[in-house]
Amino acid sequence: MRVRAGGQGGPVVLLLHGLGATGEVWDGLTPLLPGAWVAPDLPGHGGSAPLPSYTFAAVADAVADLVDPAGTVILGHSFGGVVGLHLAARPGVLAVIGLGIKVAWTAEELARAAAIAAREPARFASREEAVARHLRVSGLDGLVAPDSPAALSGVVEQDGAWRPALDPRAFGVGDPEMAVLLAAAPVPVVLARGEHDGMVSAAQLRELVPAPVELRGLGHNAHVEDPAVVAELVLSHAGSARTTPPVDG
Repeated sequence: MRVRAGGQGGPVVLLLHGLGATGEVWDGLTPLLPGAWVAPDLPGHGGSAPLPSYTFAAVADAVADLVDPAGTVILGHSFGGVVGLHLAARPGVLAVIGLGIKVAWTAEELARAAAIAAREPARFASREEAVARHLRVSGLDGLVAPDSPAALSGVVEQDGAWRPALDPRAFGVGDPEMAVLLAAAPVPVVLARGEHDGMVSAAQLRELVPAPVELRGLGHNAHVEDPAVVAELVLSHAGSARTTPPVDG
C-alpha cells in the first residue's frame, strides 16, 4: 500500500480519499493541519495494490493498521467516508467525519455501478488521455491541473499503454447501508456536504443525523475546492475529540 504521512502531534488525522482519487487530493489540506496526518491510496487506487474483491469492510481492513491507537480522527470523502465508518469501532478512533458521502442509492444506480465494476480497465495510447479519464471518473476534472500530482498519481503505464490506476471492480461495493453504520458507531460522527454537492442532499443527511454540516458555496470535492474550510471542520472536531478516550476492544 502506498501511504504518505507528515506532521507531528495528536490526534492523528487519517485521510481517506474518494472513489477513483488518490492521497494527493489532500495536498491542499495537510499543510493546514497542526498535527500528524496519514493519507493512503486506498486499495486498487493510485500506487496501492488491488484487492481480490471489494467490500467497504475489506477496504477498511486493508487500512486498519493506519489507525493510531493513541488517538485518530478519520476524515473520509465519499467512498472513503464509508470506509471510515467501518473503522469507527477500532481502538484509537476518536471521531469520524464523512464528507460528501452518497447516502441514498436507487436500484438503478446500484445496477449501473455493478456494470462498471464488470468492465475491463480502459486503456489509452497516451498518458494525457488516461489522465483525462481519471479526472472525469474521480470528479476532479476542472478542479486540478492535468499535470498536478493529484492527476498524474491516478494513472499507470501497463503493457505499453496508459490507464487509470483505479481498479474498476471497486465500483461493486454496493449500498453502504449508512443507517446501520451510524447506529453501530461508538464514537462521534459528523456528516458534511458541500452546498452544491449533487451526490447527496441536505435532506438526505438530516434523515440520518440531527445536525449535518453544510459547507457554503462548495461542491462534492469540497476538500479540493477550499481546503481551509474543510481544515476548520477537522480542527473543530479533532479538538473536541481530544477529551474522548479511545474505545477499547
